[in-house]
Amino acid sequence: MIACLFFTSCKSRKIITDASSARGKELSGTIEQRYATLLGVQEKDIKDQRLYKFIDSWMGAPHRLGGMDKGGIDCSGFTTILQKEIYKKSVARTAREMAEQVKRLYEEDLKEGDLVFFDFGGQPFNHVGIYLHNNKFVHVSTSKGVIISDLRDPWYYKYFSRCGSVK
Repeated sequence: MIACLFFTSCKSRKIITDASSARGKELSGTIEQRYATLLGVQEKDIKDQRLYKFIDSWMGAPHRLGGMDKGGIDCSGFTTILQKEIYKKSVARTAREMAEQVKRLYEEDLKEGDLVFFDFGGQPFNHVGIYLHNNKFVHVSTSKGVIISDLRDPWYYKYFSRCGSVK
């Protein structure tokens, strides 16, 4: 019975997104199937299961300024933990410091795991997310918590300011 519950829960999980192409879609199946559908890529392109399991486990965790756990986390805290646990890399604790540490890239050169930065409220590099595929990135929204969004969505794109890979 417990095994049945475990395997059933792995097959269907709500992925929170505000990406217009995926908004309201019901996603089910394996982790690779769900994220391939959401990101608009082939299932074979979802190579790093650890990354997507990590994201899945944090999905919807609420925003809390300075937070560093699933009870509340901010964008740079989430990025710091993801980079350490998935890529074994250390990054600064604030988005602004991270922006200064990355190897800058052109938008068309972004790869899974690269960082994307935004200037909300006129402040440079005060928001950070992690690029996934097909212009989608995971980050911590102040209103929705850990969420996947589309970089090309007009709301985000007008504030997009830098991208880069962690050195």
